[in-house]
Amino acid sequence: MDAAGKPSEHAWSEPPMLGDHLALDLLNTEAQRDGATVDYWDSGAAVCRWLAQHGLPAAADSAAHAATLLAQGKSLRAVARKLILQYKDKQLGDTASLDPYLRAYLSAPQLARDSDGLLTLTRVAHAEPVAALLGPVAEAVAQLLVDGDAALVKQCEHPDCVLWFYDRTKAHKRRWCSMALCGNRYKAAQFRKKGVATS
Repeated sequence: MDAAGKPSEHAWSEPPMLGDHLALDLLNTEAQRDGATVDYWDSGAAVCRWLAQHGLPAAADSAAHAATLLAQGKSLRAVARKLILQYKDKQLGDTASLDPYLRAYLSAPQLARDSDGLLTLTRVAHAEPVAALLGPVAEAVAQLLVDGDAALVKQCEHPDCVLWFYDRTKAHKRRWCSMALCGNRYKAAQFRKKGVATS
């Protein structure tokens, strides 16, 4: 599937990581294929793989935890989608819907040594397993709403694409989830249209 969620030579078996922000990559765990929604999160294991790809702790202790992780992960995604859409429209959404995920994520500071033997201060989760896994994702959503720039939260301009990204380009003119996929595909379609119009 290509970046727009349509089948292509660039078929993806995992969610695309093109959002340049964890909260937007969360939204991108759903895409489109032939006009239908594709949910990359079809199991607790799929959520764990996604967390691991983002460098987050990613182990569901049991089948029950995996099922809860999937259900709560999808619920968090729905909350995030609603809040981010409202944020884009310069509306303050019901942020209380995110609070249960944030409150459940209990952590404490811990001193550790890095690979060079230097001390670093990290946070270690002390929450129940699912809250510990989803907590950093909920925190990323909250951080986007607090510190982000709504003008830089964008959806790919390709008409068939539903993917989101945070525009970190210097001029803030990024239009595509991926220039190599959606951008080139759109330009090729426009070129073909011009060729048909002039023939």
